[in-house]
Amino acid sequence: MTIREKLEERERRTLADWATLSTASKGRQSPLSLCENRTEFQRDRDRIIHSKSFRRLAHKTQVFVSPEGDHYRARLTHTLEVAQIGRTIARALDLNEDLTEAIALGHDLGHTPFGHAGERALDAVCPLHFYHNEQSLRVVDRLEGLNLTHEVRDGILCHTGKKRADTPEGRVIHFADRIAYINHDIDDAIRGGIICNTDIPKALLAELGDTHGKRIDRLVIAMIDYGEQNHEVGMDAATHEAMMELRAFMFRHVYESVNAKGEEGRAQSMLGSLYRYFIDHPEELPEDYQRLRREGDCLERVACDYIACMTDRYSISTYRRLFIPKSWNKLTES
Repeated sequence: MTIREKLEERERRTLADWATLSTASKGRQSPLSLCENRTEFQRDRDRIIHSKSFRRLAHKTQVFVSPEGDHYRARLTHTLEVAQIGRTIARALDLNEDLTEAIALGHDLGHTPFGHAGERALDAVCPLHFYHNEQSLRVVDRLEGLNLTHEVRDGILCHTGKKRADTPEGRVIHFADRIAYINHDIDDAIRGGIICNTDIPKALLAELGDTHGKRIDRLVIAMIDYGEQNHEVGMDAATHEAMMELRAFMFRHVYESVNAKGEEGRAQSMLGSLYRYFIDHPEELPEDYQRLRREGDCLERVACDYIACMTDRYSISTYRRLFIPKSWNKLTES
C-alpha cells in the first residue's frame, strides 16, 4: 500500500459515517493522477498554502484600516484562527480535518485590500458586482489555477451567504468563520479603544462568556454537542441566538461606527479611482491580466481581479504612482 492508501484506509476506519472521505470526492475540473503520499484534500491544502494569494493575506486588512500596532489581526491571522477552530470541531466530531482545513485556508483568498471596505468599493463601481466568496473561488480556479476538488471549492464559495455547503466540513467553516471574526474583532476593537468589554450586553456575557477564550470555548463546545447529538453541523437555538445578537452588537458598535471606520472612506475612494483608471487604461494592466482578457474575460472583471489581488500597501503605492505627482512625494518625504 502507498502512504496515500494507508491514509485513505485510516479515514474509512476512523471518520464518522457522515464525514466526507477523500476517496469519495467528486473530483477536479481537470483530472490529475493520484499522489502516492497525500490524499486529495491534503493536496488541496498544500496547493493553497503555496499560492501567491495565500501569502498576500498577511498584508491585507481584516477590519481596521491601517491600524497602529503589531497585534491587530490581518486577513492571514483571521484565516489561521478559522482553520484552528474548524479543525477542533472536525476532530471532535470525527469529520475530515484535511478537508476542513483546506476550506478554511482558502475561504478568504479573494478578499480585497482594506477588508470589507474594499469589497464594498469594488461592488459599488463594478457593474458585474463583487462578492469576496465568489472572488475566492475565481482566485483558486482562474487566477491561480489550483484545480482543487469540488468539495473544497464548494466550501470556499459557501462559507458565507445563503447557499449551504454540500459537505459537513464546509458547513463547519461557515460557523467557524463567524466564531473567529466576532471574537477576534471584539479583541481588536477593545485594543483600539472603540469599545470596552463592559459595553457588551451583560446577558450576552453571561450566556457566552466574558473573555475571548471563554466565548470561543462556549461556541465550539455548543457545535460539538449539537453534532454529536444530531450528526449535523450547527448549535442549539439559544447559543446561536446569542452569537447572532453579539454579531449584531458588533455591526452597530464596531463595523458601522464612525470611530472604527476611520480611514475607510478614503480607502474606498482610492480603490474606486484605481478601478476607473484601469477601465480607461487597460493596456497598463500587468501581463497576467492581459492574458485573461485575451482568453475572453471581460475588462470589468479583470480590473476587479487586479485590484482585489493587491495588498493594502501595494494598492497605496499604485495609487501614489498613478495619481500623485512625483514632486509632491518628495515634499512629503522632506
